[in-house]
Amino acid sequence: MATLERELAAYKRALPELLADEGKYVLVKGDEIVDRFTSYEDALKIGYGKFGLEPFLVKLIERNERVANFTRRFVACPA
Repeated sequence: MATLERELAAYKRALPELLADEGKYVLVKGDEIVDRFTSYEDALKIGYGKFGLEPFLVKLIERNERVANFTRRFVACPA
């Protein structure tokens, strides 16, 4: 299973309930919603405190997820 796949699936399953806290951040480990936080930094701090370097997910709770596209500006190498 890909890294954070379980956490993302748990977030999606819990999203209808989580929307009561839209705008907050959720900490997810495995299939468990650990807690909700008002700041990303607080969620990250607790995540590292509880799980160390094991993968966990901190995600903004939002009804309509914003998609960001990033591209790289490629410059041809001189021949």
